[in-house]
Amino acid sequence: MIEPTQPHYEQRMEEDLAAIRAQVREVANRVEAQVGDAVRALLERDRRLANHVILGDREVNRQYRALDHLAHAFIVRHAPSGGHLRYVSAVLRMNVSLERVGDYAGTVGREVVQMTAPPPTRIARDVDLIGHQARNSLHQALAAFQDGDADLARQSHGLADQTDFTLDKVFTELLEAAEAHELLLKDAFGVLRAINLIKRVAEQAENICEQTVFFVTGVPQGPRVFRVLFVDERNDGASAIAEGYARKAFPESGLYASAGWNPADRMDPGLARFLDRNGVDIRGKRPTRLRPIHEEARHWNVVVGLHPDVKAHILVIPFKTVLLEWELGLDPRSLPAELTEEQMEVMFKNIAVQVQDVMRILRGPDAR
Repeated sequence: MIEPTQPHYEQRMEEDLAAIRAQVREVANRVEAQVGDAVRALLERDRRLANHVILGDREVNRQYRALDHLAHAFIVRHAPSGGHLRYVSAVLRMNVSLERVGDYAGTVGREVVQMTAPPPTRIARDVDLIGHQARNSLHQALAAFQDGDADLARQSHGLADQTDFTLDKVFTELLEAAEAHELLLKDAFGVLRAINLIKRVAEQAENICEQTVFFVTGVPQGPRVFRVLFVDERNDGASAIAEGYARKAFPESGLYASAGWNPADRMDPGLARFLDRNGVDIRGKRPTRLRPIHEEARHWNVVVGLHPDVKAHILVIPFKTVLLEWELGLDPRSLPAELTEEQMEVMFKNIAVQVQDVMRILRGPDAR
């Protein structure tokens, strides 16, 4: 048997890669269209269009399987390495994200078919905004993947966060509409489920961005960095200790801040000296006023309450934020403005243990 010459082998490889890229475009275009149609069907309660989306999910699945077959056949035929292997591996992972997006669109279509009326105009405007943001995230991510543009992928990563505030707003509006009998409770739940699925389209787009950066640069996505906010009344005691200790003990695992709803004029100098002796530096830290966490441009993954009254001052907890309430071994409502050495010691030990526990849950046993 005559082995193919190197030019013929390279030509066959390029032809197979071209077939994969063409199929990527096919699946991407189909999925984008499905998402757009699903959002339009939801806004207009267009059952005919919704049924078209539901049936269209079958076509997405066929295209997904065709792309999966091409990618696996490429690996078997060429045993690729380096950039070619990274690309095909990224295609396989991206393909899973696209299949899920197609499933989301199909499920939105099924919700629309069950609805009895479209959402009220004021809610429809926000639903339309969420749909636009999700479709834009997906379009940017797919364009970056198909063009091999790592810079665009990095810029597009994080666009899903744009929908967080709008999602919370729509949730409140749906409750109000249902209570005022503007919308049947069944329809309100349908709209809520649909917009959560549309939001997840944007989250899958982030996965595609990560795959783009990986196959272009060869650098895999690093461990996730979590945003953690510590809250108490004055931000001159427990919350400052928690922020300082977390920065020292887990600098690579999180971005940390602290605040109080009634901040003190200055930090307790005795506390600063105590922490310095324990290897925690809070020099330069000034008590900070707590801002409404649901209005932050980037959401906090975890908010830690270090005061019994914290819930009264965090009225709205964003959908993607977890609120924890920690025991300190002391009641902060009965503590003096300047803590004793013994009080600092009790507080520090309790906080240190709980910071360690939560960061190891978030990042695993090797968190640092």
